[in-house]
Amino acid sequence: MSIHSEKIHLQASALQDLFGKRLDQALAEMFPDYSRSRLKEWILQDKVQVNGRVVNVPREKLVGEEEIEINAEIEVQVQHEGQKIQLDIVYEDEHILVMNKPANLVVHPGAGNSKGTILNALLNHAPQIANVPRAGIVHRLDKDTTGLMVVAKTLVAQTHLVEQLQAREISREYEAIVYGTMVAGGTVDEPIGRHPTKRTNMAVRESGKPAVTHYRVKEKFRAFTYVRLKLESGRTHQIRVHMSHIRHPIVGDPAYGGRPRPPKSSSEGLIEALRGFRRQALHAVQLELVHPVSGEWMSWQAPSPTDFVQLLAIIREDKSINGNGDV
Repeated sequence: MSIHSEKIHLQASALQDLFGKRLDQALAEMFPDYSRSRLKEWILQDKVQVNGRVVNVPREKLVGEEEIEINAEIEVQVQHEGQKIQLDIVYEDEHILVMNKPANLVVHPGAGNSKGTILNALLNHAPQIANVPRAGIVHRLDKDTTGLMVVAKTLVAQTHLVEQLQAREISREYEAIVYGTMVAGGTVDEPIGRHPTKRTNMAVRESGKPAVTHYRVKEKFRAFTYVRLKLESGRTHQIRVHMSHIRHPIVGDPAYGGRPRPPKSSSEGLIEALRGFRRQALHAVQLELVHPVSGEWMSWQAPSPTDFVQLLAIIREDKSINGNGDV
């Protein structure tokens, strides 16, 4: 068991139906995961901003459509247990571990996922990692995103890896299959924040945090594009949000991609493949960083998972059957 402080960042727009409600009442409706007493405490501690202005009066009333932002800390008592879950480890020494994460595996325990996570697997594989904040997990991949992740096994490694991440010195590249035929590569430079109505989603928002995604075309098809992407920042769902924003959502993305959209004259094989691919076709293919202790520049690559490769093969086959004409 350990106790540590966890930073809380919440951001949302107050809907018009909150007109006339006290700030503490409105926050309780907007952020139901936190008790009203805790939210009131954060207001009194100057942790709440309304339209960029710190408000420390719980009874202040809203008019609706305000931008609310909360930056606070809470003490968290954590008790996680190790579980024997196989990890695909591509590199390991006494300070760091690099793994190739499979799909359908959550990185960190949360609501509804107290066990069966990468953190549980790490505690079993290297029990001493319990002494490192967040069990050495310095960045995450979404549950159904596959590919490379680095984990710190010591406090020294964790400190230096976090510094590299914040300084954007860790290089992370991804591959994805997206809808639509891209003409050329480019950059999406759009801030990302919490979706105003869907609390588990993110969205491009003026009030969000800066986010930059570079992409280039690897292969074009008649209704899809195989792309390589590189992050300059690491916002939640960043690639998925940015690709959807430029109208090229990732195939299979349940939150940002919508229903499967087979092109005209698709083969039964392609239609079935798209319907059966129930996760975002996104893979963290390359990771590069400076070793936090030795100072050595290191690089790793992870081959695309089988389902990704199979989907790509079916899309290529569809292209050869139908030619490369527009849909």
